[in-house]
Amino acid sequence: MTQENQGKSKLALVTLSALGIVFGDIGTSPLYALRECFFGEHGMEVNEVNIFGVLSLIFWSLIFVISIKYLLVVMRADNNGEGGIMALMELVLPKKKGTNYLFILSIGLFGAALLYGDGIITPAISVLSALEGLKIATPLFEPYIIPVTIIILFFLFFFQKKGTAGVGKIFGPIILVWFITLGVLGISGIFKNPNIINALNPIHAIVFFQLHGFTGILVLGAVFLVVTGGEALYADMGHFGKKPIKLGWFLIVLPCLVLNYLGQGAIILQNPTFAENPFYYLAPNWALYPLVILSAMATIIASQAVISGAFSLTHQAIQLGYLPRFNVVHTSAHEKGQIYIPQINWMLFIATAALVFSFKNSSNLAAAYGVAVTTTMVITTLLAFTAMIKLWKWNLTISIIVTTLFIIIDLSFFYANIIKVPDGGWFPLLVGILIYIMMTTWYKGRRLLRIKLTKLTDTLDKFIGYYQKNVSHIVPGTAFFLTANPNGTPPTLVNNIKYNKVIHEQVIITSIKIANVPYLELKENLELKRLNENIFQVIATYGYMDQPDIPTLVELLSELKVIGNVDDITYFLGKETIVITKDTGMSPWRETLFDFMSRNSERITTYFNLPPQKVCEIGTQVKL
Repeated sequence: MTQENQGKSKLALVTLSALGIVFGDIGTSPLYALRECFFGEHGMEVNEVNIFGVLSLIFWSLIFVISIKYLLVVMRADNNGEGGIMALMELVLPKKKGTNYLFILSIGLFGAALLYGDGIITPAISVLSALEGLKIATPLFEPYIIPVTIIILFFLFFFQKKGTAGVGKIFGPIILVWFITLGVLGISGIFKNPNIINALNPIHAIVFFQLHGFTGILVLGAVFLVVTGGEALYADMGHFGKKPIKLGWFLIVLPCLVLNYLGQGAIILQNPTFAENPFYYLAPNWALYPLVILSAMATIIASQAVISGAFSLTHQAIQLGYLPRFNVVHTSAHEKGQIYIPQINWMLFIATAALVFSFKNSSNLAAAYGVAVTTTMVITTLLAFTAMIKLWKWNLTISIIVTTLFIIIDLSFFYANIIKVPDGGWFPLLVGILIYIMMTTWYKGRRLLRIKLTKLTDTLDKFIGYYQKNVSHIVPGTAFFLTANPNGTPPTLVNNIKYNKVIHEQVIITSIKIANVPYLELKENLELKRLNENIFQVIATYGYMDQPDIPTLVELLSELKVIGNVDDITYFLGKETIVITKDTGMSPWRETLFDFMSRNSERITTYFNLPPQKVCEIGTQVKL
């Protein structure tokens, strides 16, 4: 096989793999999106003008929001290959902290926080809508839909700890079968009324708004359900790259989605009662049960992608200092991005199960779906405008025109969805606000803590002079000190000398830095400095998707002859106890929240993979 053929074969394989992860969310929207336009809270009357108008809106939403905004514009903003709102925020953050810095940081964090609400609703609405097809076969199944949904969701979250390395190989083929099924079902519907193809004409969307005015805008809340996977698509760019995602979208996903929506519209025209669940009415009776099974598999895969996205987002936030440490389990020895965070996993499951019990069916959940995602999309557009000016050096006039087009579409969807707040849209907003408060509290608390600790510590040069005068004894072995401030002396080192009057024959002062790029080669990003015959300073820089591992770092330092006997190391760690005050720092309630988050964060020994039997912790009280 030639190198060119090998490249094409690899591209095809990656594109197939991307189908399962990237397009799972947007690919399951036909289960409920068109139904909500006619059978939902603000459903339209089923007639030819409305059907053609809604289908036109759906088609052009897919073109403008997904094809143009995300695939052609926003995906240009890749942070060393990584995508997603957190990566975009880090990419456009100004170097100098000021008003602009705080604005971009605030909206970026809020947009990221809102995605957790999406991560909770997507599994619930997707699995419920798939199983609701059983009601069409026979009403006898109706009482079992919610229990079976909970069971499926439990096993979905339970098996997260196994990772997606194994089952991921079958995701792509299943979703490929799913999209082919969507296309075939759609074509079968179109044959019953070929005139439905005219709905692709944008004139029908314009006529729809002319006839309905304000009511027509409200239906955009249901139309938006067809593009809810846009943010997830951008976030997954780092796993597969731009080309496979674009190929998958334009060659498979977009055509199959459009065919299916047109087919659903055609059968609704034929029989208006089919608007109750047009997706399943597309299928012949003999195919209903297999279609329910395939739909359930597709929705599980779609949910898997959203849950994995929540893990990835949390890991980025931890590394960049916006959330406290969680237990991060790497489920693959080969794929860096495959991680599992137990606490996040089970919190998502509890919240998702609660949603299923509370809302009971997918139509009720659709009333809550969209508020968080539309808000995040507006924020992504604002951040992309900054990228146009700052990174891509686009002409200001062109940047304003493009951004204005996107923002008009985003705000139209936002307006149509914000009215859902009383009907359940408050839930993802509440989740987003709570996580935003946690993120900003942690970020500000850690900054204040660093300032306080910096004031309590001397520079390394001053410390060296001090210890040479005050140390009475040098003990054998290596002492490894971790410190957040590379310019100051670790308080644990000062306290060890102050109270024990000793210093080890070798001292390694190590600072871990996280760069705003996803991955870095450790050996090439290691700064070493000998301060005197006993003391080395080490600054190790990792990417925000890397997992710092101290034993691996120690092995590297041993290879570089910085450390002698790796078995004779004691790791000294600082443990700060927060003393809450009313006069300085944050509000007392935020200081209390910060203290709670600090006490419940993952132990540093576990997070950095330190051997517990070789760790010595020295406490410090800090007033905030």
